[in-house]
Amino acid sequence: MEREDTFTIHVGWDQYVYVSSDQPCDRAVAQTRELGLFAESISASPYAADLEEPEVTEAADEGFWGRVRTELASPRTLLLEENPVRNATRWHRLTTSNLDAVRALLGPRALLTVWPDLSPDVDAVLAALPADASMDFVWEEPTGMIRHVTIDETDHQQLATLVAGAQAACSLPLSLDERHPLFHAALPDSDGVLRARW
Repeated sequence: MEREDTFTIHVGWDQYVYVSSDQPCDRAVAQTRELGLFAESISASPYAADLEEPEVTEAADEGFWGRVRTELASPRTLLLEENPVRNATRWHRLTTSNLDAVRALLGPRALLTVWPDLSPDVDAVLAALPADASMDFVWEEPTGMIRHVTIDETDHQQLATLVAGAQAACSLPLSLDERHPLFHAALPDSDGVLRARW
């Protein structure tokens, strides 16, 4: 949560909470310590926005959804990564028949990233995992639920057990330089204005 340069709260992958303010917070820090929590002063949150990282400025408007429909008309299925907030991800397999239903369920201001579909050859996806890199592994369970996990080279054996019975899967690199989705955009507000900063 952020209010421009005034106040921010970031919750990290490690569940640490980073709070910053443009005002001294000595009383709040003292109360935090009285509650048994450990408050430490640091120069900046590691989750502060990297202004050199390009922001997503395209709105997921009717033009965006028109591009999605064109891709689906091939005919094919697409994978949609939905980030309603940072560090939270939901996955959807898109078809021409379920597109409108999925759109109705998307979180406000979500970042939407469209990927090629999952591969039905799960064994081949597992075999192609790099031996020295961290990846996002996405798979569809027999129930139709799509799950994902972040893995590194030490997790390959456990991953094969975790995804046993999967109907389809893919792996996606974590490095921004190596991630090449088909396209992405952010959902605008109901008045059509894009206010989300992604």
